[in-house]
Amino acid sequence: FFKQKTAYEIASCLVGSEMCIRDRPLLQNFLLLTTVLGLQVKSLLLMVVDQNFLKVKRTLVTIFLFTLFINYSFADNLKFKKIVNLKGPWGSTFINDTELLITEKSGEIKLIDLNTKKISSLNHNLNYLEHGQGGLLDILYKDDFVYVSYTENRGNWKTSTSIAKSKFNEKDLIFKNIFQANPPIDSGYHFGSRLAIKDGYLFASAGERGQGMIAQDPTKHPGSIIRINIDGSIPKDNPKFQGKSDWLPEIYQIGIRNPQGLTLSPFDEKIYMSNHGARGGDWFGEAKKGENYGWKILGWGGTNYSGIPIGPKWKPGFTKAIQYWVPSIATSAITIYKGKEFSEWNGHALITSLKDKSLRKLIFDDLSNVKEEIIFKNKIGRIRDIQVHPDNGKVYFLGEDALWLMEKI
Repeated sequence: FFKQKTAYEIASCLVGSEMCIRDRPLLQNFLLLTTVLGLQVKSLLLMVVDQNFLKVKRTLVTIFLFTLFINYSFADNLKFKKIVNLKGPWGSTFINDTELLITEKSGEIKLIDLNTKKISSLNHNLNYLEHGQGGLLDILYKDDFVYVSYTENRGNWKTSTSIAKSKFNEKDLIFKNIFQANPPIDSGYHFGSRLAIKDGYLFASAGERGQGMIAQDPTKHPGSIIRINIDGSIPKDNPKFQGKSDWLPEIYQIGIRNPQGLTLSPFDEKIYMSNHGARGGDWFGEAKKGENYGWKILGWGGTNYSGIPIGPKWKPGFTKAIQYWVPSIATSAITIYKGKEFSEWNGHALITSLKDKSLRKLIFDDLSNVKEEIIFKNKIGRIRDIQVHPDNGKVYFLGEDALWLMEKI
């Protein structure tokens, strides 16, 4: 509630709808709810009339007790356990019920045994460059093959979001590139990137590298959703072959800024994604063939970091996201939950966040009435990735420096 309201709206609610704060000359300043049991709320300086102080005090006590109950109701049902320590982990994927493959941005690929907590480093031949936000990014295991998205060193500090594929073994991974986002760019920003496989197609998100309007240029890969076959070849029904003749053949959708979440729903078989806005304008939405999310014509409700407006939140002719966040929460990895541990969440989207350090749940079966719930906040720090255990449905997270398990108490 507080995250979505202005200070004036909250003050009006607290004092009472019969009162107009702006018309009262006698005002008293006080500070409201800087932190309530881990649910951090931005400090709000509210102006309240002297004669309404007792009324406000009673209201604040009620709100405090309500927030206390809500926060504890989540915390009492969840248990967090650190599995192993890591260094800058970025992507993760189950290869069976007991083992996870994990990338670290600095260049390591590690195999983790969840039972013994043994960590094995795997050799690989990726020509990566750790630069700014770049390095080793997402990793995906499917049918005895491993796919990795990474920042490829293209020479002279130019890099690209690239994808490589290797046969899996527990010692050496010999990768071969199956995609490069062109042109290579000298920038350490906005690589994306997540991977998802559906029906033999590999979907990938490629960030716009901080170049803004490049996301509107379909003759360049940055700022788009990519769809290729799992062998790297081009699907014959991609947009280029269905009325978008000027598009590069790998491009599925354009107008994206920095998409760090991508997942296949096991319920409706659609591809969903999350995207970082600038100063505001994060969103969760569906990947739609041949469409345009609008960056940097649209600002999705946010502004440039300088405060200068970008463009409207949405307008006809562009893909409309399912949920927006203004201010930004720094949306990261996502998943559509399916499992036993939290069976009441089946079909709901789980959204992780970096800046906000939260896990949020979206019920989005009715797009006209999307319901959002904060599951937890400030429990494990910044959250980079999320995976659901393929058997028991417990949830695993990559934090800044560790692999975490979340389960019911």
